[in-house]
Amino acid sequence: MTGVIDIMNYAPFVAPNLSGPEYQYDEFQTMVRTTLRPLLRDGTITTQWGRVVEVDNPPTEADPTLDLDRAYADMERTGAESVVLTCMEMWSYYSHHQLIMDLPEDVVAQAVKADPDRFIGGAGYNPFRIDESLRTVETCVREHGFSYVYFHPITFGLAPNDRRCYPLYAKCVELGIPVGMQVGHSAEPLPSNPGHPMLVDDVAMEFPTLKINLSHTGWPWTGEFISMLWRHPNVYGDISAYFPKTLDPELVRAMDRQLRNKIMIGSNGLDLKRCIDELDQLGLREQTIERVRRLNALEFLGR
Repeated sequence: MTGVIDIMNYAPFVAPNLSGPEYQYDEFQTMVRTTLRPLLRDGTITTQWGRVVEVDNPPTEADPTLDLDRAYADMERTGAESVVLTCMEMWSYYSHHQLIMDLPEDVVAQAVKADPDRFIGGAGYNPFRIDESLRTVETCVREHGFSYVYFHPITFGLAPNDRRCYPLYAKCVELGIPVGMQVGHSAEPLPSNPGHPMLVDDVAMEFPTLKINLSHTGWPWTGEFISMLWRHPNVYGDISAYFPKTLDPELVRAMDRQLRNKIMIGSNGLDLKRCIDELDQLGLREQTIERVRRLNALEFLGR
């Protein structure tokens, strides 16, 4: 079978030591002891890209050094033909009122320049800094070959149909690129209600030529996630952040039927090999698996 496109990964995939400083913040400290608890060992956690962090004494600075050899080795192991590298920005809604994650576009730009076929750039967006963010998006696309924007509206306490998100959608239409966003609950103690998939309804109708990826399955609103992908020709979704064997059975059934041309696979930094193996064990039709592994992503990204 042909390769896989990882539709949802992050800049640390090519610069592992970018990951780690976020664990100094309350949101990540709490997440380690709740949703990420199985990964905690002896007061340390191994980040999704291999960096070992002391949870009680995490690094405060990120190291942007590229390690493409490590990235290539992982792609060889997992069978990934291309990886989307997103530059997520997260805001501390309750605790700090500042960015608690701000992955740099310039690091991803270096990787895209080195190998544009295998590394796909995804710019970030800060709806509290609209002008600055739009300039960054345009520069990334026009000068550095990026072809995607991924943002995290719920961490800012904003719904995707908030007016502060609309300038991004208009810019993506202008540039001819798709946009992605998290829907569903927040693994961190951040507001989840803005992640309700039905809040994308307005956006899908008001920007009918904009391809939209709803990331992370929309759980616990699985039926609403399915509805958005089924109803709107321009709305796709990915199953990243969840291993396939844990997916809601309703979503698995829909993947093999009405959503066959809409669902994409992504690692969210988890083990893509395990994701692929478990996808193959769901009992899906062969043509469905091929769509989920790569064909839907190729169509979504316009590659």
